[in-house]
Amino acid sequence: MSYVAPVKDMLFAIEHLACIDQLTQLPGFEDAGLDTAAAVLEECAKFNEGVVAPLNVEGDLHPSAFKDGAVTTTAGFKEAYRQFTAGGWQGVQHPVDFGGQGLPKTIGAACVEMLNAANLSFALAPLLTDGAIEALLTAGSDELKAIYLEKLVSGEWTGTMNLTEPQAGSDLALVRSRAEPVGDGSYKVFGTKIFITYGEHDMADNIVHLVLARVAGAPEGVKGISLFVVPKFLVNADGSLGARNDVHCVSIEHKLGIKASPTAVLQYGDHGGAIGYLVGEENRGLEYMFIMMNSARYAVGMQGVAIAERAYQRAVAYARERVQSRPVDGSLPGSGPIIHHPDVRRMLMTARALTEGCRAMASIAAAAYDAAHHHPDAAARKNHQAFYGFMVPLVKGYSTEMSQEVASLGVQVHGGMGFIEETGAAQHLRDARILTIYEGTTAIQANDLVGRKTARDGGATARAVAAQIEKTEAELLASATPAAKAVAAQLTKARTAFLEVVDFVAANTKGQPNAVFAGSVPYLLLTGNLVAGWQMGRALLVAQTLSAKGQDAAFMQAKIVTARFYAEHLLPRIAGQRDAILHGGESCCALALDAF
Repeated sequence: MSYVAPVKDMLFAIEHLACIDQLTQLPGFEDAGLDTAAAVLEECAKFNEGVVAPLNVEGDLHPSAFKDGAVTTTAGFKEAYRQFTAGGWQGVQHPVDFGGQGLPKTIGAACVEMLNAANLSFALAPLLTDGAIEALLTAGSDELKAIYLEKLVSGEWTGTMNLTEPQAGSDLALVRSRAEPVGDGSYKVFGTKIFITYGEHDMADNIVHLVLARVAGAPEGVKGISLFVVPKFLVNADGSLGARNDVHCVSIEHKLGIKASPTAVLQYGDHGGAIGYLVGEENRGLEYMFIMMNSARYAVGMQGVAIAERAYQRAVAYARERVQSRPVDGSLPGSGPIIHHPDVRRMLMTARALTEGCRAMASIAAAAYDAAHHHPDAAARKNHQAFYGFMVPLVKGYSTEMSQEVASLGVQVHGGMGFIEETGAAQHLRDARILTIYEGTTAIQANDLVGRKTARDGGATARAVAAQIEKTEAELLASATPAAKAVAAQLTKARTAFLEVVDFVAANTKGQPNAVFAGSVPYLLLTGNLVAGWQMGRALLVAQTLSAKGQDAAFMQAKIVTARFYAEHLLPRIAGQRDAILHGGESCCALALDAF
């Protein structure tokens, strides 16, 4: 089944929820309005539907291969990547000064979704390059920017993120890779890094590794980590490629999913030391790496939306053609397509509502990012940054957990055929499984939401979000349609439950940390569900207005129905999560350790 990019739904979110017309009032985005968004998304859809999506199954069946220190990517990937760079897709949301298009993240995020829906494995190379670009833009010296950024923004070179080591997964205080100053401003880097996505491949001329390592004499723990640029090939003064650096791939992993994406084990310094260049100041590496990490975390959330959309489309196509059993309401004289059965409809509506809700949530987060970086007023930038910071763990954590539910439902809709690889439903479930793990597990996102985003400010940002939701409830009630009133009723219950949890987290994180953090993931799921449901309520209001004006009535009616389904079937999950958070901490941690 071929992928069809949901351009209409993306543009609906960009126009009516992210409010792109407001972004055009910001310096630098004057020409980035709806017409620009539509033109970019249409071209992006053509590229991904025609070039990248057809390689998805091929990459699953014939993954990247490792031999004699080199990685050969799936047949077709090199040519597709050449077309990707020729089209300027790597630079969509990066600065014009370095060859990018300088478009808002609000538009770029939709392009990211399409690329990942078309082929998750292929899309991982550009995803990591985006993160490397963000880190260098923020913390790189003028010299590093001049050498690397234009090549990265064009996609001629790709970037990687090197954090994890065999003994240091999420606990980066245990990083042992070391860097020794040479005396000319460069360093020699030594160590082993694992789980390095596209750490070695044949699609680009050079690979720019961003590597965490310790300089001799640095403080223990995370305060002693520095960040270095370590290129696969050294760069000559004239910008041409020089000698091969002392960094080598020693193996790639054999994985459950995303098989075409080479996940490398990289060895630094086996032959005298890999030449690296300090990013920013010594011992501030973790701070800089989190710039890259936050970029990647948002992008992984978009991967969740993307794989959910792909799984949903496949399930709908199968449900339309699979004939099985007579409908229970007698609407057909004999057996009919399974899309007539209520439980299949429930599964498809769940997948549709979750996907649209998370897409909308990601879209408003992107708009907040754009405003945080471009708004002329400092106070407005601060408020938008606080909102975006609150959204990142939700976009990453909730959207990726959602993607597994939707991909699993996709298998279920297929029945036994979903368990057979040839239908393609299983690949989406296997590919989605990594999303809740890499770039920080769901628990890590939840710990961030609890500690940095809720407890630190006493719940002020969370309550500000709730206040915005309450305004939407009032607008829904004022519209007085049955659908709007139904959504308002469930949204009010969900918001009230959310505020109870926020009060609990703010009051008890220091005094009862185990009780609070036992409920951290449920808190994230609750909050993500609420924010996505809020956006569905906003979408309903817009759809009602436009439908009344006769604008695309079928699409708008589908929006209204989907929003009501979200409210009546998905928001009620929040009450149970609230109860578990408020009252379940003791039982979570009560069992003696030796009883497990």
